Amino acid sequence: MSDAEMKPVAVVLGAAVWAGGTPSPTLLRRALHAASLWRDGEVSAIIGCGGLGKHPPTEAAVICAICRAEGVPDDVLFEEATSRTTEQNIRNALPIMEKLGQRNVIVVTDAYHAPRARLVARRLGLQSTSDSPALRGTKWHRVVKSYLREVPAYLWYALHGKGR
Repeated sequence: MSDAEMKPVAVVLGAAVWAGGTPSPTLLRRALHAASLWRDGEVSAIIGCGGLGKHPPTEAAVICAICRAEGVPDDVLFEEATSRTTEQNIRNALPIMEKLGQRNVIVVTDAYHAPRARLVARRLGLQSTSDSPALRGTKWHRVVKSYLREVPAYLWYALHGKGR
């Protein structure tokens, strides 16, 4: 098994794209973090996840464009451009992971979202860890709101979420 096959794949969870194709701060933070993981040799490939929201292009396309601008080569960038939820992000990325021969992933998302994202990935049969960008520059009330929102979301998914 080569080094590339042993390294996990980064699965970058989507976030909003604003008017004019501008990444939201959350999407930009996640994409830049994934590019950094690739540059540091931590991952063998990057899968950008997320479909079309209120504004084009897809979240996945924006993630990959940011990574490309950060020096990540096209041959290790993949788009899952149909999903709308955390579970769909990961579930819809499974065929790409299968083509890459990978079941070992690093889910790239914000720290408040990471526990639920890891739970989703594990329920889908993946070996999963997460890696989160720093929340520097994010207003404290948005961070608190995000953590508070994740508590019931995690509990709901733990009790009712789907698996395989």
